[in-house]
Amino acid sequence: MSKVVLITGASSGMGRASAEFLSAKGFVVYAGTRDVKEIDNYKNENITPLKLDLRDQKSIDAAVAFIKSQHQKIDILVNNAGYGLVSSVEDVKEEEMLNQFNINVFGALRVCKSVIPLMRENESGLIINISSFLGKIGLPLLTMYNSSKYALEGITDSLRYELKDFGIRVHSIMPGFFDTKFARQNLVTNEKTFDANSPYAKIVATLAPVIVEQINNGNSAKEVAEMIFEIIQNPKFPARSTVGDKAKKFIPMKKELSDEDFERRVIEYYNL
Repeated sequence: MSKVVLITGASSGMGRASAEFLSAKGFVVYAGTRDVKEIDNYKNENITPLKLDLRDQKSIDAAVAFIKSQHQKIDILVNNAGYGLVSSVEDVKEEEMLNQFNINVFGALRVCKSVIPLMRENESGLIINISSFLGKIGLPLLTMYNSSKYALEGITDSLRYELKDFGIRVHSIMPGFFDTKFARQNLVTNEKTFDANSPYAKIVATLAPVIVEQINNGNSAKEVAEMIFEIIQNPKFPARSTVGDKAKKFIPMKKELSDEDFERRVIEYYNL
C-alpha cells in the first residue's frame, strides 16, 4: 500500500519540488495550499491539490479529515509552508510580527495537532519540519524569521521526545539559500526599514541585495526533496540535517567556534 504524504506550502519551491519528487516515487501526495488554483497544473495523478489555510484550525482539520476518509492514515507530514519578514525590530509592526509566527510556527503546530492523533492511532508516522540554517544562526533584519525558525527547531526537539513511544519520528531539515520563488514572493519587507531615510538604510543596502542574490542563485529545491526521501527510507536518519551550500558552511562553523568568533566570521562574510 502506498504511503500517504501531506505537504504544506506545496504551490511552489521546496514544497512543489517535494510533491513532484515523492509522487514520482509512488507516494500518494496531498499538496496543501491556501489557493488550489496555484497548483492545479500538477501532471501526476498521485498528487491531489488540497485547500489548507494554516491560519485556520478548522481548515486544517477539514483537510486532514478528508485524507482520513480516503486512506485512514497519513504516513508523512512535511511542514514546509513559510515566508520571511525583513524588518528591524524597531520598525516591525505588531501585525507583521504576529503574522510571521502565525504561519511559520503556529501554522506548523496546528497541522501537527491535527495529524498526530491519526498517526498515534496507527502507531506510525513521520513529521519533517522544513526549517532553515537561520534557525541556528542570526542575521540582522531577519530577526522575526530567525526566531520563528529557532522556534521550529525547538518544536522538533520536544516532539521527538513526546511522540517516540507512539512510533512517530520527527526530523528537521535546515536548508541554506535555495533557488525558489522565496526571494520574489515569500520575502515581506517593512516599509520604514526600507525607507531611504531609515537609520538602517546602510545595513539594508549592504545585506538585502546579497541575500536576494544568494537565494536566486542558490541550490536546487530538488535537493530538499531528495533529503525528505532519504529520511523516509532511513529510520536511523539524524534528527536534523543541513542541505545547501550556505547551511553546510555555517552550521558546522557555528559548532566549532565560540559565539564571538562565529559572529566575527558572519560580520566579515556579509560585510556588516
